[in-house]
Amino acid sequence: MKTWMKTGIVIIISTFMLIAITACSQKESKVRIAEVTRSIFYTPQYVAIEKGFFKDEGLDVELMTAWGGDKTMTTLLADGADIALVGSETSIYVYAQGASDPVINFAGLTKTDGTFLVSREKIDNFEWDMLKGSTFLGQRKGGMPQMVGEFVLKKHGIDPHADLELIQNIEFANIASAFGSGTGEYVQLFEPTASVFEKEGKGHIIASFGEESGEVPYTSFMAKESYIKNNEEIVEKFVRALYKAQQWVEENSAKDIAKVVQPFFEDSDLETLEVVVDRYKSQGSFAKEMKITKEGWDNLQAIMEEAGELPEKVDYEKLVNTEIVDKVVKK
Repeated sequence: MKTWMKTGIVIIISTFMLIAITACSQKESKVRIAEVTRSIFYTPQYVAIEKGFFKDEGLDVELMTAWGGDKTMTTLLADGADIALVGSETSIYVYAQGASDPVINFAGLTKTDGTFLVSREKIDNFEWDMLKGSTFLGQRKGGMPQMVGEFVLKKHGIDPHADLELIQNIEFANIASAFGSGTGEYVQLFEPTASVFEKEGKGHIIASFGEESGEVPYTSFMAKESYIKNNEEIVEKFVRALYKAQQWVEENSAKDIAKVVQPFFEDSDLETLEVVVDRYKSQGSFAKEMKITKEGWDNLQAIMEEAGELPEKVDYEKLVNTEIVDKVVKK
């Protein structure tokens, strides 16, 4: 065989070997996320998926919706997911039960409550006292929406269990449909359902629980302590992708953001999504720096204690890891 032919074959083989090695080195790491519900409140997460920020970090993200805090945490603890997006209160519940592998909050997605007070009838000049004596369709007992709701009501001099006919035995996923079917005079709802009801004339948004409650690590990304320890690089890449998404959301218009996340909300029109995104951005709901602060953690436990749902006080350092966010943000 002629020398030039041998050389050509060697080059071809070497090229294929290089491609194979490169493909192996660029293999994406699988990350399974269990989110507590599907909500525009979690816009930065969907932006990270749609804009390819996770893929840019070499992560293959699989997103599942568990529909409820208890179901989300069960999925995480049973190794059905690597990372959970759920209220930080769930990590406290798990810790109080004596978990040998505690669940650690490593990044915040939202830093205010994401629900709104919706009335069945239109009210032009709403006062919180108007709720007294009414039938109020609340959220699941022990969950952040319900606890924040009670915290805000008490702040306005309303005892939710004495001054209201409080309904909170309806499954999280069925609360909106229950109100739509005629249950309750008032309801505490997430978006986009609240805005959809308003657009369809089924209800009217009259107040924001997020504006009333102050900063709190409302929805956080968390994982078992062992997972974070054994997958430090993956978790860092995960946070970096989300941080890019948070900054993108901060820098872009509600309309452009709505276009990006629309595939996750096929039943909502673009106009409604834009209104909702703008509402959350305006009240500072998205945790653009992603760091769970001690102030927010203390506020969370104060809200839980006020609701009678705090099993025990847990030090900030025990269930919050800020090192990953600090590392990503500094870069």
